[in-house]
Amino acid sequence: MTGQLPDFRIHELHLPESLEGPEGKEFRELCSAMDAMVLETWGNLDRASSAPSRLAAWRGTPYEASRIFSARDHGGIVGYASCAVPLKDNAGTAWLDVGVLQKYRGQGIGTALLRTVEEVAKAQGRHVLQAHTEHPAGFPGSGLLDPATGAGGVPGDGPEVTFCLKNGYSLEQASRFSGLEMDHKAEWASLELAAHSKADAAYEVVSWTNRCPGEYVEQMAVLMGRMSTDTPAGGLEIEAEAWDAARIRQLEDTTRAEGQTALVAAARHRSTGELAAYTVIYLDPAKPWVADQDDTLVAGPHRGHGLGMLVKLANLRRLQAEYPAVQRVMTFNAEENEHMLAINVQLGFRPVGYDGEWQKRTK
Repeated sequence: MTGQLPDFRIHELHLPESLEGPEGKEFRELCSAMDAMVLETWGNLDRASSAPSRLAAWRGTPYEASRIFSARDHGGIVGYASCAVPLKDNAGTAWLDVGVLQKYRGQGIGTALLRTVEEVAKAQGRHVLQAHTEHPAGFPGSGLLDPATGAGGVPGDGPEVTFCLKNGYSLEQASRFSGLEMDHKAEWASLELAAHSKADAAYEVVSWTNRCPGEYVEQMAVLMGRMSTDTPAGGLEIEAEAWDAARIRQLEDTTRAEGQTALVAAARHRSTGELAAYTVIYLDPAKPWVADQDDTLVAGPHRGHGLGMLVKLANLRRLQAEYPAVQRVMTFNAEENEHMLAINVQLGFRPVGYDGEWQKRTK
């Protein structure tokens, strides 16, 4: 698919087999442009995926397929857009992402990129389009735009917000982007004591790196499937995801291909052997100063025993011991997820910014 703009051209990027040499030149250029956009927004590269991670994530799996486009002027890549579609569930949904360097905004490039990936989604039968915007804490503006949940918000007059509204997207959820400085640990001892006391010896913590032990993989599939149904989604249309052992192994293979390390801590119910909760931290060797606190879930029947705090603390302690170069941890939570936000605040996480979660129905 090719589109034309005065002085700009949009074309599809085909993923190279390797990042090295002439074959990987365009992909490396795209990654440099994307890093520049992250720096423009956040002032650091904490939220920027590394080139190996982007390449592996975009290659596609039996569960998701992606297409990527770039906008180029005579001097290089100035914008990009991607369309990712789930293949096993949420068959009507596409996840879109668009970015343009600040000096090139307001020239129709973002609109042209968005139309390109919207057409890709339409051609694949997708009628629920979802996207996100990013907003550092302390953003200027005359007021907040409230999401459908009524919890949190994004700057109502921000350029990204204006762009989404102009193109027919509705704000369905606000997410808090938080950071934890790893020297913030003095109070963890008392939190650990309280968590173990609340768990009352009925649970034990089991941990692994990268690959789930075979004895737990089927149970982990059940827990990870619940992430799509048991966590707040605001007004976003999200169907239950079907997870099994094969999907767990595919995720692990993709994580390894991205060059990342996954630290997992789970709570095991001693009397039944059932996994009751889990949490995951991801590390990328290309970004040794930062870690990503990802999923945390406590199964419904086991809530009320402090297991969220228990597994998070266990994983953070392990992170301290095994990866001392990590200076901070970042995480995301829906603003209406009051319970998990409260746990994070107790651990020392503080707001860094906010993401808007947007949706548009085309039929």
